[in-house]
Amino acid sequence: MNTNRSIDHIVYAVSDLDIASKEFEKKIGVAPVFGGHHTTEGTKNALINLQDGMYLELIAIDHNNKNLIQNRWMGVDVLTRNQVTRFALKSKDLIKDSRILKKYHPAMGTFKKGSRHTASAQVLQWELLMPLPTPEVELIPFVLDWSKSDTHPHDILPNMGCSLVNIQATHPTPEKILPFLKEIGYNLKIEEKQQISIKITLNTPNGIIHL
Repeated sequence: MNTNRSIDHIVYAVSDLDIASKEFEKKIGVAPVFGGHHTTEGTKNALINLQDGMYLELIAIDHNNKNLIQNRWMGVDVLTRNQVTRFALKSKDLIKDSRILKKYHPAMGTFKKGSRHTASAQVLQWELLMPLPTPEVELIPFVLDWSKSDTHPHDILPNMGCSLVNIQATHPTPEKILPFLKEIGYNLKIEEKQQISIKITLNTPNGIIHL
């Protein structure tokens, strides 16, 4: 693992959540657990426990949400194929992280609070610095603070036998990204390539899987 700051979760955007969940079950040997609806963002998700306080989030457009008046987050509106589009870090100082993110992009680092009840009546409560709707793939992470929550999504997921082995990325100009990653405290290997991408390797019940 090439990190010195904890990943909260990794976002894998898909065009159809039901189809992708079935495909993931065949690929990794365990079914993603439906998480819920992001009513203000126009998306829905399913989760895979990656251990170590971390999870993989499959996210897709919620076409039943007709009330959204803004662009959806996480790159789902501009998605060209199912892929990792974002990742999030745990934060103990959102104000400090916000200053760093705003230096990278003035629209990043915007605070937002959210909450939802779990099936066991526990309250999931979070504060985050919002990811942007575009680009399709963003290498600079967004951040979350769960300190006021009863629990964390990872803690209410079953042990699914999956874990993160590696995360790395590609970008045409890594030198523009790496200083901000260093400042926010995350060491991500970025290979210089024309395509912007985030690649992860998982250890699963079906063996090593590359996404």
